[in-house]
Amino acid sequence: MTTETRRTEGGPIDYSSFESPGGLNWYLIDPNLRALMERHLAPADREWAEGVLVRWGELCGGPIARRAEVIDRNPPRLERYDAWGNEIGEIVHHPEAIAQKRDIWDEGPQGVRARAGREIPTVLGSAFTYLLSQSDTGMVCSTGMTGGVESLVARYAPPAVRESILARLQSPTFDGSWDGAMFMTEIRGGSDLATSETVARQDGERWLLNGSKWFCSNVDARAIATLARPVGAAEGLRGLALFLVPAERADGTRNGIHIKRLKDKLGTRSVPTAEVDFVDAEAHIMSNPRAEADSEARGLNRMMSMVNGSRLGVATMGLGIMRRSFLEAAVYAAHRLAFGKRLDEHAMVRETLVNMVVALEGASAMVFEAASLAGSTGDEKGRRLYRILVPLAKFRGARGGLELASQAVEMLGGNGYIETWPSARQLRDAQCHTIWEGAENIICLDVLRAMAKESAHDALLDRVDRALASVEHPALAAIKDIAVQARRDTQEVIAFLARADKDIRQLHARRVTAWLADLTQAALLLEQAEDELRQSGSARKAAVARLFVRDRLLQSPLRGISEDRSVLDAFESITGYAPLDVSALPAGV
Repeated sequence: MTTETRRTEGGPIDYSSFESPGGLNWYLIDPNLRALMERHLAPADREWAEGVLVRWGELCGGPIARRAEVIDRNPPRLERYDAWGNEIGEIVHHPEAIAQKRDIWDEGPQGVRARAGREIPTVLGSAFTYLLSQSDTGMVCSTGMTGGVESLVARYAPPAVRESILARLQSPTFDGSWDGAMFMTEIRGGSDLATSETVARQDGERWLLNGSKWFCSNVDARAIATLARPVGAAEGLRGLALFLVPAERADGTRNGIHIKRLKDKLGTRSVPTAEVDFVDAEAHIMSNPRAEADSEARGLNRMMSMVNGSRLGVATMGLGIMRRSFLEAAVYAAHRLAFGKRLDEHAMVRETLVNMVVALEGASAMVFEAASLAGSTGDEKGRRLYRILVPLAKFRGARGGLELASQAVEMLGGNGYIETWPSARQLRDAQCHTIWEGAENIICLDVLRAMAKESAHDALLDRVDRALASVEHPALAAIKDIAVQARRDTQEVIAFLARADKDIRQLHARRVTAWLADLTQAALLLEQAEDELRQSGSARKAAVARLFVRDRLLQSPLRGISEDRSVLDAFESITGYAPLDVSALPAGV
């Protein structure tokens, strides 16, 4: 039995017994993650997955965490030219980054899948991401997009291309492997992909791409998924096609992918992000812009299947930072003395640490619920539930990472603000996740879109009802009553959205998203609390659920949601400091 196991079995974790989170087995020190694996993995997979995650938790808490600090101080650099002045556009990585990628490829999902000869359950894949994210979310991006590109190639690439490239994307070892990336953003359009100006021209059997991409993470990937508009295709989103751009042309020479410069980023420095020009870049088309079927015609539809998976990944990255931030704060507070006592003996510090755990476990419940539905087929309700859970998870996971990282910095005080401690990097990295794969406004609009176009909220509320119906223990009765009332209030929110005009719906998109996310988390926590009480008699999860419900659901969701257009009608006056006629003020407050 390991040290971490002894410290987490049969009693409270003694954080004062740890010198720091670094060097611990992050799987064994995380009872909530272990419970989630027990909950969501098929019984036949649990023993195998446990062994895999013990090994992975040891790596993430040990050498991977140690290297992450070195890589952050020695980020990738662009070598533009060789000694003869020839453009090579080579990304040079620190040796520790190469060692990092090797461990992640060989010991992570790729290597495990190859050795086991079986696919990795999606929940287990999310556990891999969650643990790695506690070390370095930039490296998650650098190594994690390969699976999304692999899926697109497997489903949509021409047969000959599929055969040659899949083998590299699925390599069992790092040596000889190809990793993937997704280049979507252009200088004129970030989230507004309809403005894409990259042009695709057919040249015999091949396509040639010309245009620029503005944010290209993992820029030295060997297989790039991107969007471009074929010559003569329609304007807007409908005319975009999906392409695969390999690093090499068919003749083995370097493809027309010109790296202009690396971004000087606030965080996630381990993954190189750049501006790129496609100059007659050889590409393979993976959608047909002239097909009659809309799903075949629109490359965006196919790309979004990868984006949704990436959004869940970003939610899990934020979740990992939430966990690492709590660990850093808890270990520090158990060692630091102030006013004659340990920090974690002071009332407000205890409240902060408890609230961090409550937020973490609420977000974890929703993220892993979404992961359990990923890739499911034949279940229309499950598909719609996944459709809305992903943006909800991204909304809470990404913001939660930023909030808890900030709290950890404050818990460490001046030390937290210094780069020699890991909390500062967690805060820098966390800010990226609210932007990656859609800033919060885009995510909130996506929730409204899922509700309006697919009635995804019906599937979500059915899941909430099922969770609440399972709650029978008397100790949970009062908390359940609040959640049940919150579920009723949600119908009023939905009715309001149905009658509101477009501007008002969009104005309240964030409030609606926050409410749906919190209702879902509360219901899932109550379901977990019921199971724990029934199985072990412990009310620990019930205490977590109670604090979550008290903090998030006691206030009616309709507070702040109304037809009031003040922020829209008075926008120019308020932000531009212009006079406002008194008649423009709404009656009352």
